[in-house]
Amino acid sequence: MIDIYKLEQIEKIRKANELVAKTLDFLEQNTKVGMSLKQVDKMAEEFILSHNAKCAFKGLYGFPGAICLSLNQTCIHGIPDDRILKEGDILGCDVGTIIDGYYGDAARTFGIGKISKKDEELISCAKGALLNAIDNIKEGMRFKELSKILQDYITKAGFTPLLGFCGHGIGKKPHAEPEIPNYLSAGDNAKGGPKIKNGMVFCIEPMICQKDGRPKNVRGDWETQCYDGLNTAHYEHCVAIINNKAEILSI
Repeated sequence: MIDIYKLEQIEKIRKANELVAKTLDFLEQNTKVGMSLKQVDKMAEEFILSHNAKCAFKGLYGFPGAICLSLNQTCIHGIPDDRILKEGDILGCDVGTIIDGYYGDAARTFGIGKISKKDEELISCAKGALLNAIDNIKEGMRFKELSKILQDYITKAGFTPLLGFCGHGIGKKPHAEPEIPNYLSAGDNAKGGPKIKNGMVFCIEPMICQKDGRPKNVRGDWETQCYDGLNTAHYEHCVAIINNKAEILSI
């Protein structure tokens, strides 16, 4: 069952997501060479708490940090620890908030100082795949059509999606139906599965690998990397279907 939210509920979800966007802006502006991931995590937590909100990820499923910080080869669920940021690193920041019982969730990957051209292309692919997918959403289309749009963009750019992970519904819970992979599995029909309807709220999150998208977990099975061991990128927005089209809430 995919939840349908009333407009007044969507506005509450929007409020949580607007704070997520502000937090990501704050982190991108203030994360510097020489900081530890723990310092970045603390900075994010203090920012969220100062806005009278809660950190949605802290303790969720046992996660130890306030936000996910995925460094270089780690694509998602990175643990904030004592690793020090260096010039040329790329960092994925995935932020969740709770305000008045409603959840916000978005992510972006950015460079620490000057980064390589390949990493610039990788990040551009993640962001571009996300925005292209949102632009193409229409009420009545199938979620599997959305997965195909994501996959086609990623592969045309010369990259590959991380396998086994997906976008998701959100609202009164941090994760809900539907699951939205960035690819079609073998045998999937893009015209099958549930339809996108007005009042649905969900997160789309391209997770981009360079050559081999099979996942492998490190650091206590939290951090997910790609099988090729190369750098990765992750972008995410929360959208609501209003008046037959997708509206980004996490801006």
